[in-house]
Amino acid sequence: MSLLKRLLTPKPDPREDLRPLWRAIVDEARRREWYSDCGAADSVAGRFDMVTAVLSAVLVRMEASPDLAAPSVLLTELFVEDMDGQLREFGVGDVIVGKRVGKLMGAMGGRLAAYREGLQGSPAALADAARRNLTLREGGDAAAVAEGLAHWFARLQRTGDAGLLAGEVAE
Repeated sequence: MSLLKRLLTPKPDPREDLRPLWRAIVDEARRREWYSDCGAADSVAGRFDMVTAVLSAVLVRMEASPDLAAPSVLLTELFVEDMDGQLREFGVGDVIVGKRVGKLMGAMGGRLAAYREGLQGSPAALADAARRNLTLREGGDAAAVAEGLAHWFARLQRTGDAGLLAGEVAE
């Protein structure tokens, strides 16, 4: 291969390898039961809250494996890219998108800390994290969402690193 061709040929995006995992996260966050049975609000805010909750559990699982440190960063970049795209679809202008994405990342960081504590602690701590970080519809049950998140996290823990990266979460 010529030097010029090597210089001008774009490198493959390493985040693309994590698309199956990102799709699995979004699919899990969109599961009907979160909204119909547990009471997560079926709104933009409620769906964002569920994506961050499900993603937080995945990131906590990835923290347990030193080999997944770099992929966890790439997964977070996919989250940012997706949120950026969603904001643009909602008609948010270029000037505002950066600020909004920054706020969303701040929210994600705070929620990750809260869910980490809850997932590694007691069911009561996880329910408290869910209560503080989820938009629920009237009559929604943060404890039911927390129970679902604990179940999701247990599935993640039963999933090997390779399976996780491929988006193939154990049942």
